[in-house]
Amino acid sequence: MPLHLDWSMLLLTLAVTVLYAEFARRELALSPAGGYLIGFGFVVSLLGSVLLHELGHALTARRFGIGVRGITLELLGGYTEMDRDAPTPRVDLLVSLAGPAVSAVLGAAAVSVTLALPEGTLGHQLAFQLAVSNVVVAVFNVLPGLPLDGGRALRAAVWAATRDRHRATEVAGWVGRVVAAGTAGAAVVLALTRPPTPPVLLAIPLMVLVAFTLWRGAGQSIRLARITRRLPLIDLPRLARPVCAVPAGTPLAEAQRRAAGSDPPAALVVTDSTGCPRALVNPAAAAAVAVNRRPWLPVDEVARPLVEVPAVPVGLDGEQVMETVRHHPGAQYVVTSGEDVVGILYLADLAQLLEPHRR
Repeated sequence: MPLHLDWSMLLLTLAVTVLYAEFARRELALSPAGGYLIGFGFVVSLLGSVLLHELGHALTARRFGIGVRGITLELLGGYTEMDRDAPTPRVDLLVSLAGPAVSAVLGAAAVSVTLALPEGTLGHQLAFQLAVSNVVVAVFNVLPGLPLDGGRALRAAVWAATRDRHRATEVAGWVGRVVAAGTAGAAVVLALTRPPTPPVLLAIPLMVLVAFTLWRGAGQSIRLARITRRLPLIDLPRLARPVCAVPAGTPLAEAQRRAAGSDPPAALVVTDSTGCPRALVNPAAAAAVAVNRRPWLPVDEVARPLVEVPAVPVGLDGEQVMETVRHHPGAQYVVTSGEDVVGILYLADLAQLLEPHRR
């Protein structure tokens, strides 16, 4: 499984090392270098805890036949990217809770070691760091709101009760927004009631950032659920725009006049001398041409070779179309039936179908 480290990890490393070093020097009477070493050790403990947490998700997903594209560690933790959704609520629940379970086991072991070691020693402080890292990761991630693991567990429960995965995702997403608001409120309370010690100065901006990230992630989950619910509406023969074929060398103005007979306008395809389609006109490039130049500009100048445009077979269903769009981002797609071009799919038309109320 590929492991990716986001650049934001550098910011986390610097902030935690500097702010935690002051706390460690005061508690252990260390030199400045020793304090920074302890601060850096806290970062390593946190990253290691998050990595093991994500490995819990990844290995459980693989156990149930779900492929894992990779694990990414970033400023606020990490995430595991899987190649498909869980097939059943039970699998969704088990994969979701595997990460917090790993963190809970590590946290309990670290707490036991912390209690066994004498206070004020380096070993006690390192064990305490490991305990705090895993307990915080475990407790926070089981909160019942997307995009947290507890939100995925809530989604699995609602999914099992309603038999509707999309509705379950929306419910967990709205609960996630409540969790985000609560996190922001906790940051305000902490700022108003606690003295500005280094741990507090570190915790407040991180909590605000976490609240923002949770709110955005919950909103994305709600949006994705609404989009996914409409995937069965994707019908390529009806959604694709008809083709208006024009010979190479046709003036752009004349080509646009021919395509304007339908609503929405047909897609302009440039053909060679034998009538075979060879290029597709780029609407954005054509619109950028000044009106007084269009009668004199060959349509070929604002077209690109058809072989460079992603193709989608006409028989694909909604999920397969979205998978093609994800792997081959673009504004236009050639809809094919065998070797024949039967239409052009515009990404804007697809977006309008999936999100009719979003501009």
